[in-house]
Amino acid sequence: MPTKVLVSGFEPFGGSQVNPSQLLVQALEKENFTEVDLSAIVLPVEFTKSSEMLLRKIKDVGPDVVISFGQAEGRSGITPEKVAINFDDARIPDNSGDKRTQVKIDAHGPDAYFSTLPVEKIVEALKKEEIPTSLSLTAGAFVCNHLFYSTQNALKGTGIRSGFIHLPLVPQQQEEFPGQPTMDLATMVRGARTAILSTL
Repeated sequence: MPTKVLVSGFEPFGGSQVNPSQLLVQALEKENFTEVDLSAIVLPVEFTKSSEMLLRKIKDVGPDVVISFGQAEGRSGITPEKVAINFDDARIPDNSGDKRTQVKIDAHGPDAYFSTLPVEKIVEALKKEEIPTSLSLTAGAFVCNHLFYSTQNALKGTGIRSGFIHLPLVPQQQEEFPGQPTMDLATMVRGARTAILSTL
């Protein structure tokens, strides 16, 4: 039986017209996988709603693996995240206007969770494909980290492997983010395929 993999991306935020993670998961839905039964969802950039929607989708799909993707301007490679922290601290509000400063995600939860994806293996596989990559030890404290932590918290003990991968900007965002590194969508798709296949 194929491995059930659920991927998520985010809608644009902060006044942007594009989010590379949305473009990526929409492209992945059109890819042909022989060993993978792929499902995808695009989430709002909202602290509470994003995790609620993803957890509902997980319940509906019953995946073996969950990989969430998000945008990280300033990064030049695909960066699997190692650690999710129990902390919301945003410099801008989310798309619903919710601005969180120094708030615990779960008042009774642990300070952090490690990804249950084989993140080191993913990085090595991406390097072999000559796709820019590195392992990240900080997912920030905005909605990406909130989703990452909430997912790890909800899935602990279930056997479902899950985690988060940050993406660079795409070239069409250069005007909005002058001087920041970008990666073309085709390379991101190739990298995401490599990451997904590394989890099998």
